[in-house]
Amino acid sequence: MTRKRRPDPADALPSREDIRRFVREHPGRVGKGEIARAFNLGPEQHRALRDLLKELAAEGDLAPAGHRRFQAPGRLPDATIVQITGTDRDGDAVARPVQWEGPGPPPQILMVAEPRGRPALAPGERVLARLRPIGPGRYEGRTLKRLSDAPGRILGVYRSGPAGGRIVPTDRRAKAEWLVPPGESGAAEPGEIVLAAPLPGSGFGLRPARIVERLGRMGDARSVSLIVIHTNDIPTVFPDAALAEAKRARGVTVRGRTDLRAVPLVTIDGEDARDFDDAVFAQPEGDGFRLLVAIADVAQYVRPGSALDRSAWTRGNSCYFPDRVVPMLPEELSNGWCSLRPGEDRGCLFVEMRIDAAGRKLSHAFGRGIMRSAARLTYEAVQAAHDDATDTALPIAPLYAAFRALLAARQARGTLDLDLPERRVILDDAGRVVAVAPRPRLDSHRLIEEFMVLANVSAAEELERLHRPCVYRVHAPPSDEKLETLRGFLHPFGIALPPGNQIHPRDLDGVLKRVAGTEQALLVNEVMLRSQSQAAYSPDNIGHFGLALPRYAHFTSPIRRYADLLVHRALIAGLKLGVGGLTEEEAGQLADSAEHITATERRAALAERDAVDRYLAAFMADKVGAVFAARISGVTRFGLFVTIAGSGASGLVPVSSLPDDFWMHDEATASLNGRRSRLSFRLAQEVEVRLAEASPVTGGLVFHIMQGVADRGQAAGSRTTPRRRR
Repeated sequence: MTRKRRPDPADALPSREDIRRFVREHPGRVGKGEIARAFNLGPEQHRALRDLLKELAAEGDLAPAGHRRFQAPGRLPDATIVQITGTDRDGDAVARPVQWEGPGPPPQILMVAEPRGRPALAPGERVLARLRPIGPGRYEGRTLKRLSDAPGRILGVYRSGPAGGRIVPTDRRAKAEWLVPPGESGAAEPGEIVLAAPLPGSGFGLRPARIVERLGRMGDARSVSLIVIHTNDIPTVFPDAALAEAKRARGVTVRGRTDLRAVPLVTIDGEDARDFDDAVFAQPEGDGFRLLVAIADVAQYVRPGSALDRSAWTRGNSCYFPDRVVPMLPEELSNGWCSLRPGEDRGCLFVEMRIDAAGRKLSHAFGRGIMRSAARLTYEAVQAAHDDATDTALPIAPLYAAFRALLAARQARGTLDLDLPERRVILDDAGRVVAVAPRPRLDSHRLIEEFMVLANVSAAEELERLHRPCVYRVHAPPSDEKLETLRGFLHPFGIALPPGNQIHPRDLDGVLKRVAGTEQALLVNEVMLRSQSQAAYSPDNIGHFGLALPRYAHFTSPIRRYADLLVHRALIAGLKLGVGGLTEEEAGQLADSAEHITATERRAALAERDAVDRYLAAFMADKVGAVFAARISGVTRFGLFVTIAGSGASGLVPVSSLPDDFWMHDEATASLNGRRSRLSFRLAQEVEVRLAEASPVTGGLVFHIMQGVADRGQAAGSRTTPRRRR
């Protein structure tokens, strides 16, 4: 007799897609109970349902949202912490979530106006908000609790008026002005950059604010960098205790250190460099070379837990602007005892490395030493001396010979070498922009980079050998989604990447070599850059994809990067090199420190780009109406981004300024297509544009496409099949 199979409770469960759809369409968090009721499941099926929900969460199809609760991936919780980033045209605050791990950019949160009698929300403030979805990637937020210790600040330019003044925000994300009531101007004069605090308002009209600090006149030598520094909340004032510690610093003695003063180590930096934290030396040895890289001993002066350490950790890194540096360390250290000045004794951490003729590292050894730089050299002078074979007592020839070996090793392992010109803003004595030019890329730059890369690899390997914690510099491979986007971009050029997601950097570098010297080279390099993950700091090693290295750490710039200081401390502790080593408390907090310094690094990079954009806008302000040759560098549904040839200035061509038509955005071909006219604007297309607006206050440039170029674009065969707007 055949026994009947007992029904499996899992057989009657809803499908995975049914559950995903239910969670996606449900307005809030859901649990097993809501799903069971929605699909009429009995108690005997609850266990199977629970197991299925766990599987979906582990696979990323559901996002955990509290104890046994779930929500759709990428959806924000009903209550979440948000940060105010700007205002809309009505003056209401716009925010973004403080934490966002979903796909794509973080959603936009439109905050409901604060109740009458309470100050309006201002950029920089953090609040706990109740959220309600109002569309794809958009939420409405209501303040539950203000979390910031102090109200937000408004940075802008003051304009006077008969019934009080106005503040025009310097942040382009702020779309509304602020009202300065009579008596609240703080004696500010028209055209000055000011900081203001929100005041309680009536709930109607412009939000009121009180000016609390005057920062100088718009247009003077300090204005651009001041705006960027305050907009990005970059600390500029050192605590008194940190300054006092820096002033007490003194030089080191040879006791307990390796004496390197007879070795002709040299520093090689840019002409405008003020601090010198690395020095190099090379000499032939057998079929290979002996290399020395000596780095300023910042750990001697910045001890764990000190006031200097706390301020350096807060800053995370130095920030560099065309007219100033905001250093990580006070000047007494950054330009004094930690700067490897020529002819002066300085403490250092050094690594001695030996490589063979093919550039492969044979050995390394770290130590703590005292050195005396033989010369302060510039990239340009070193390159000229090498190219002209100028007689010199300095050991430049061995440096280049070792560099060629290291370069061969780099090429053998197959790294990704992007070729993107860096813009250099040249100012006169009054701080005005006189030129914007590409920064030259010399072999002397690459020489120093290769020496530093080898030293950084050695540091990571040494800490692993010692079984000591390390802050790695990690770079993940491109995501599957970005690889597919890159494949779609390269397809029209007849270029294919290897199938699957196991891409090696040499595969991508091969693409760059294939287009080198062509009209498409700059565009392909830019798109290749966008396809890459962002590098970060982490105590967990995943390797460095771009450099094709299994382990990598930052060791060579402790004056300007806190990550390098942590690596120095770990080496000092692991090799028992004396004072200033990594403490157990620090080691236990490396994950938090890595996350923090990754954020400060990205903040600095954003600020430095913002400063260049604002200087360029100031440079272009007197050229409104002029016509320029440009190339389309970005295509969106709301317009085109164009980059001017020569200066590299970029700006927006609003879709509203294009010829009257129904314009459709095609993501697959990166183009805007007119349905009636069949005109098409596509990525990398050469166009002629007229400068319509230039705002040094926000750094924004607005261009209009010349009609004739659009006609030529059509004649060139750029029309496509119309698609629906996305």
